[in-house]
Formats: sequence, structure tokens, C-alpha cells
Amino acid sequence: MIARGVQAPFSCPSCAALMHRQAFARRPDGEVELDLCFPCQAIWIDQYESSQLSPGGTIALFRLIHEHDARSARPASENVGCPICHKRLVLTHDIQRTNRFVYDRCPERHGRLITFYHFLREKQFVRSLSGAEILRLQATVKQVRCSSCGAPVNVEKDAACGYCHAPLSILDAEAVQRTLAELDAADHRPKPNVAVASFDALIEARRVEHRLGHYEREAAGGIDLLREAIGLLAAIL
Repeated sequence: MIARGVQAPFSCPSCAALMHRQAFARRPDGEVELDLCFPCQAIWIDQYESSQLSPGGTIALFRLIHEHDARSARPASENVGCPICHKRLVLTHDIQRTNRFVYDRCPERHGRLITFYHFLREKQFVRSLSGAEILRLQATVKQVRCSSCGAPVNVEKDAACGYCHAPLSILDAEAVQRTLAELDAADHRPKPNVAVASFDALIEARRVEHRLGHYEREAAGGIDLLREAIGLLAAIL
């Protein structure tokens, strides 16, 4: 593992902009430093850093992702190199429980570049919609925006983005609630109820909008269910 604290911040492997280095709480103690590219909506993570994040560190990173949300992130470069050894990164498909996610990894194991969207999938904060949920979505919303690349998705025909092939996704409110429950056991303050950011709550909100005749967001290219849920959750955390 590389000693991150003595190195200058990296340039983003994709866009070459200087990445923002931020310290987060480490499990069981201390800090772990991550390099983030907000224009690309991506994180450079060393080999073990993702598993070292404490629940509090994960929530802090979740907040930071929301604060720097970009509706249209820069597309990834086709020739992405490791910021340490400069070898070309390898596109990698992975799975955590039932959640599939992708990232670009260094063949020398120096680290990996992962987008915010796929990081949240890896941490189980985001899940794919079930078949039953897609049917409910079709009855309420005709078009959404892909949470991965921002392209419009016609939910009457497709269950995944036709451009980047990411599945229709939503915040897993129960997984977030479990992470909050893992925070410092000495903290006896009531944990926020994140049910307001669940799929059911968002679908009901869309029904209300339709009853009131508010179709502007769909006409503008579709809503992003994941970003809406993250915005609601960030407001109550």
C-alpha cells in the first residue's frame, strides 16, 4: 500500500485535472485519504481504502458526493493511465453481493478509478430496480435520466440505459439506514429516518405532481431517481 500522506495530489487519470484530496474516518480509527475528481465524478482509490472507510467516513463521502453533484459528468477518456506507474488502466466488472459495478484498475495494483455512481453501488447504497418496481415506475413516469451517464431512458421500453447499459437504479434507503446504525455506539441521538428517500416515497411524489399537472421535469428530459433520493437524504442527514 502506498503512503498517501507524503504525496502531492494526483492528476485525474481521465481528464488530467488536479484531483481534490480529502481525509475521511478510517476503520477502526485514524484517517484515510481519497483523491476525487468532481468534474469526472470519480474517485481514485488505493487497493484497500474502500474497505477501510468507517461508517462515518462513508456517510461523509456520501455528503461530499451530493455537494459536488454534476448533472453531466465528463465522459471517461478512452486512454486512462495509472497516476503512479502510468500503465493503462483495465476496465473491470465486479460484484458485491448482488450489486454489479465497474471501475478501471491499475494492472500493478496501485489503485482504481471508480465513478461516484459505481462507488455507491459497491457500498450497497444504490441498487437496481426490481421487475415489480419497474412496472410501477412505468405507470407513473415515462422517461428518466440514467444515473450513471445522464442519457434519457424510456422506461416503457427499457430497464437499462441504452448508452452505457447501467440498470435503472435507486437509493437503497434500508442500506443507508443500516450504515447510520453502525455509527458510534456511544452516540445515543436518534438516527434520521431515511424512508423519505425510498422508491415508494419518490413514486408517490411523482403521482402527486401528475395530479397537479406538473410535467416540466419529464418534458426537460426526465427525472433522475437516484439524484432525487440522494438530495432528500442529504437534507435530513
